[in-house]
Amino acid sequence: MIESAPNNAEGNHVVTQNDRPTLEDVAAFAGVSRSTASRALNGDPNVSRQAREAVTAAARDLGYSPNQAARSLVTRRTGAVGVVLSEPEELVLADPYRTSVMRSAYRELADLGSQMVLMFCDGREDVARTVRFLDGGHVDGALVFAPHRADPLPRALRPLRPPVVFGGPAGNLSRGVHVVDFDNESGARLAVEYLLRHGRERIATVAGPQDQTAARHRLSGWRKTLSAAGFDSTDLTDLAEEADFTLDGGRAAMDRLLARRPDLDAVFVASDLMAAGALRALHDAGRRVPGDVAVVGFDDHPALATAMNPPLTTVHQNPADQVRHMVATLMALLAGEPIRPHRKVLEVLMKVRGSA
Repeated sequence: MIESAPNNAEGNHVVTQNDRPTLEDVAAFAGVSRSTASRALNGDPNVSRQAREAVTAAARDLGYSPNQAARSLVTRRTGAVGVVLSEPEELVLADPYRTSVMRSAYRELADLGSQMVLMFCDGREDVARTVRFLDGGHVDGALVFAPHRADPLPRALRPLRPPVVFGGPAGNLSRGVHVVDFDNESGARLAVEYLLRHGRERIATVAGPQDQTAARHRLSGWRKTLSAAGFDSTDLTDLAEEADFTLDGGRAAMDRLLARRPDLDAVFVASDLMAAGALRALHDAGRRVPGDVAVVGFDDHPALATAMNPPLTTVHQNPADQVRHMVATLMALLAGEPIRPHRKVLEVLMKVRGSA
């Protein structure tokens, strides 16, 4: 243990092995007042760079670790950030995109010295519990994923004291919220234009659940692009099937499309997981991919898209980029920066592989 001793023979403050170093030790070692040392360690922007560097070096050299409980009383910070997934737990854990989000959030927050508090909001009965926890002083802010348009959680979070940043649409709210989203409609357009350029003439889609804004935008991008290319609207209705963003859902939707439109020669699938199911259905039906039917997915999940047979051509989006922007926005809000609520849209791009 380390104990503070007043001064050595040269008049310098020294520390002995009997007690833990204190804030006073750090201040004396750095040659600043106790209040300056405290403000420097708490990130006060009014502390000079020279003083902050001296205090940081002193804390490191002495092995000083502040008492988190006492520090929280001063800064009113917990050092924790809530990550809320407003989906049934069984769906979240089976969804490659959501698992990527969780991993990315953990890494990004850990790099900043924050603890991630993971929460599932599984239905309306969980909304009040989630709001009480987030507003109860347990976290400094929250990153929230609430993709369903009828989800009551985003509206319930509006009066929350800690700041909230949404990943993707905030339910049916379009104003007064901080959102980081992907350009889902443009992603669908890229996929369909790619298929048209490669001579495909009957391009179907397996759309995601239409109670989710991202799925609606991907379906809209498919429809608008084909309509602009001269496809008849009645024919487009016949070439679309909705599924639930699961492998089995994608497989069943592909089976229905093949039964109704055996002449289709391409399919844009609104998620990689559903595309895996679609590939199984095509294989079982004796259709060659991409010879008979070209397949394009959406997500570019690193452990899934490249493992398919053939490897999946897909629209690339990066959950780590989304989370990085969300965390940066949240930290800026916590620092008191005057950021107006807005929707930041991240670009997507095509990853061409063997399926199309």
